[in-house]
Amino acid sequence: MCGICGFVKYNEIINEEDGLIIQKMNKKLIHRGPDAQDTVLIGRLAFGFSRLSIIGLENGMQPIMNEDDRLMLICNGEIFNYIELKESLMSKGHHFKTSSDVEVILHMYEEYGTEFLNELNGQFAFALYDKKEELLFCARDQMGIIPFFYTVVDDCFIFGSEIKSILEHPAVVKEVDLVGLDQIFTFAGLISPRTMFKNINSLENGHLLLIDREGNITKQEYWDLIYPEKEEIVEPNPEVYYTDQLERLFENSINLRLRTDVPYGFYLSGGLDSSAIAMKINQLYPEVQNDAFSIDFVESELSETVYQNIIAEKSNSTLNKKTFYSSDISDRLRLSIYHSECPLKETYNTASLSLSELVKSKGIKVILSGEGADELFAGYVGYRFDRLRSMNLVQNPTNSIEKELRISLWGDEDFFYERNFSEFDEVKRSLYSSELNSIYEEINCINHFVIDKSKLQNRDILHKRSYIDYKLRLVDHLVSDHGDRMALANSIEVRYPFLDKNLVEFSREIPVDLKLNELTEKYIIKKMAERFVPSSVVEREKFGFVAPGSAYLLGRDIDYINEILSYDVIKKQGFFNPDQVELLKKQYSEEGFSINVPFESDLLITVITFGIFLNEFF
Repeated sequence: MCGICGFVKYNEIINEEDGLIIQKMNKKLIHRGPDAQDTVLIGRLAFGFSRLSIIGLENGMQPIMNEDDRLMLICNGEIFNYIELKESLMSKGHHFKTSSDVEVILHMYEEYGTEFLNELNGQFAFALYDKKEELLFCARDQMGIIPFFYTVVDDCFIFGSEIKSILEHPAVVKEVDLVGLDQIFTFAGLISPRTMFKNINSLENGHLLLIDREGNITKQEYWDLIYPEKEEIVEPNPEVYYTDQLERLFENSINLRLRTDVPYGFYLSGGLDSSAIAMKINQLYPEVQNDAFSIDFVESELSETVYQNIIAEKSNSTLNKKTFYSSDISDRLRLSIYHSECPLKETYNTASLSLSELVKSKGIKVILSGEGADELFAGYVGYRFDRLRSMNLVQNPTNSIEKELRISLWGDEDFFYERNFSEFDEVKRSLYSSELNSIYEEINCINHFVIDKSKLQNRDILHKRSYIDYKLRLVDHLVSDHGDRMALANSIEVRYPFLDKNLVEFSREIPVDLKLNELTEKYIIKKMAERFVPSSVVEREKFGFVAPGSAYLLGRDIDYINEILSYDVIKKQGFFNPDQVELLKKQYSEEGFSINVPFESDLLITVITFGIFLNEFF
């Protein structure tokens, strides 16, 4: 994993001042790539690269050129199936200069043009410049694991792995995107292409960009998680077929993600998904003692140490454990916002930041994580509620306004996703300032693109929820501001076996009753895991970690938190209603106050983290 940045000018040649600009942009990404940095200026193009050396340690520095120097590539991420692709390309006469995995991108482009992206099994965001065509070709991986941000200012296309790099370009003007702020209040977080910076875009997962010599930008979708329509669903195979296939793909995914020239380890929460990874690695390589990394909490109700210890012992792993105190939240909250580049609606990014610090202290650069299984295999409580509603065991009261909103969002007046949006409208309006209320219809994210409803129509309700979770929760939140950013803050690359392209595509074929079997979530994952994971972990109830939120921070009387929430500061900034913030402070400070997560939102933590966001970037 690395950091990339650059820009292309369309009416003048790169000059000496541009060389200083690209160096400043690249410097902002050193945490992503501390091992080496370089910048290149050519014609109207400037590239910057910060390297985290994982594969091809001796000769994998970028930019990488093809044989005749016509093509130049910078890539952030990994191509896990590079060995197979390289063998195929060499048989066609291609010659490789390096042992780096990403060099295959250059030769795939030579061979197939831009039509090769679905041959890549990996996590990547890259920029490839074709000198002859004066064409810049950029892409983000199928699952959106690696971020790619861009903007266009004064006939200049500017991009970077993180927005803070783009902000170093003097032509870029910083302005808060209020629709982005409303997305964070309304959903799990930001939804590409939206960011918290107006006119700075996040390239959607499974998309590519082509920027020609005239500066014309073409954006194309090349992959998406398309579930079958109801009439396309075929007669299912026996259950054992799906279990066998899933295990085969899971094994292959892990083997691909263990391709590295540096030491690796894995996160171990004590839950099913991370335990399955740990136990499968041990089954494949029983002679190897690996490093596992866990967060433990002093609060007994949050601790999973019993299950972490069981899996560490059974998987022949050395368990590296970090005790996380509630005070660590306030100590790391500002740093987590700086790296997330957006406000948050919970504090658990601070625990992830602490965990990557531990990994770095042990000299390990590559980590495997269990993220992604919940969204693909019905792991959240919402899937069970859908089933209960279908049995008329849970009521779903709606009014005409709510039905219209659901049709607007999902194309289905009966589909409930997390909350009644008509009621939440009133909550947001009470929190926003009079200035924001005067333009509420402009900034209300529901009035802007949220999701492609055509990919929800005529789908099973489980597939419908899975697609929404994948788009609105997984891509830009769990594997971006939570995964990529909290790990790369400490120069750690995270890899996700459950998000392997082939495994994800197979998951679309698995019958819904093997994902949610009656009310048993992730049923097929559990059936697979029964073969190699201790039953005490397979059979345990899902444990949802909820980090202490704003009520805890208020109780600690922290100076910078008090300043952010002060009446005068809130009023001066003009985003929120200071009287409502005072009311929430009083309510959240009452003895015994609690928030029923995930059914209620911690409104104040978003106010707090937005205040931190303003301090960090404005």
